[in-house]
Amino acid sequence: TMFLREPGGTLISEKIRSVILDVNNKGMSPVCEVLLYSASRAQLVDEVIKPALERGVIVICDRFTDSTLAYQGYARGLGAETVEELGRIACGGLSPDLTIFLDLDPEAAFSRKGGADKGDRLEMEGLAFHRRVYEGYHALLGAYAPQLVAVDCSGTKYETSARIAALHGTQLCFESEVGRGTAVRLTLAAVQPAKEAERDEKEV
Repeated sequence: TMFLREPGGTLISEKIRSVILDVNNKGMSPVCEVLLYSASRAQLVDEVIKPALERGVIVICDRFTDSTLAYQGYARGLGAETVEELGRIACGGLSPDLTIFLDLDPEAAFSRKGGADKGDRLEMEGLAFHRRVYEGYHALLGAYAPQLVAVDCSGTKYETSARIAALHGTQLCFESEVGRGTAVRLTLAAVQPAKEAERDEKEV
């Protein structure tokens, strides 16, 4: 199993990540932002994800295309059609079997982690922005089921872990045709929205 994060995961993608999250880049336009995310993803897919899948490796990614739909498509107002088209280009036709949305409202998420990360431009966008992102995920749940599933993470990290583990054997073990027509098991899980919740799951 391979664990990755977005934006990032390769030398080039990590450099793009630093530009996206730099708090000094407050003037970044929504279009510039979504193109940078797409560029980072294109490099990650081409350099790491597709070769891993062709070897039969299960890939789990912290954030992926559904994150961009919620953040840039919904919260930034760019729309699903634009973001989906960029996703198709960046991923070369690859799509996740499953996205796990860790469902925790923004107020509780920031309270749990002790406030926003002052070194992260998107976290510093304010509660109203993160509320729109949260609403975006809930709008996607109806449109993208069963690929996108919500897991309540209002309890302890152990309870959340158990809920995710309960998905095993249903959504998690799909066979997908990727690469050169080779059937491999693929899991791309985008874990949202609170970084504290993400850390909790990694500790288990």
